[in-house]
Amino acid sequence: MSRIQTSAAVEKHSIPPFFGDDSQILILGSFPSVKSRESGFYYGHPQNRFWRVLSSVFDAPLPQTIEQKQEFLRTRHIALWDVAAECSIRGSADSSISAVTANDIAPLLRSTQIKAVFLNGQTAQKLFRKYLSEETAKFGCTVTALPSTSPANASYSLEKLAAEWGSAIRTVLMI
Repeated sequence: MSRIQTSAAVEKHSIPPFFGDDSQILILGSFPSVKSRESGFYYGHPQNRFWRVLSSVFDAPLPQTIEQKQEFLRTRHIALWDVAAECSIRGSADSSISAVTANDIAPLLRSTQIKAVFLNGQTAQKLFRKYLSEETAKFGCTVTALPSTSPANASYSLEKLAAEWGSAIRTVLMI
């Protein structure tokens, strides 16, 4: 049986960073999935466990609409963005990301109260270290790599993800 290989395409990040002036935590992914780019907001693929993890951490109802997700983040002082502004990627596969142009994180850090950056998964961590770690260090933010909420990270149960993410979030927000 032959497998059809889709070629990598250069994609531009089409979702603006989500943040408020009082954001204290910035969660960075690598690059939005195809579903997220189609929906126009972060973690739009129903199989990604991001929203279920945060709902569990905060013992809150699962937000369904983009507006509910934005309100959820706003009231909890969480900002979202991705490391890559542009990259070559095959579908939504982080493993295929190459030719990265990073987002300029400095204006976001300058205009908020962000004191901690959480990296959602190994690819976000690798790209952050390569492109953004020096710039972020100038702002005195702590940086924590967390396990990916992607369904590709099948070795982590929802409960295990919520425990690790919850510990990191509670440390910053003191809840």
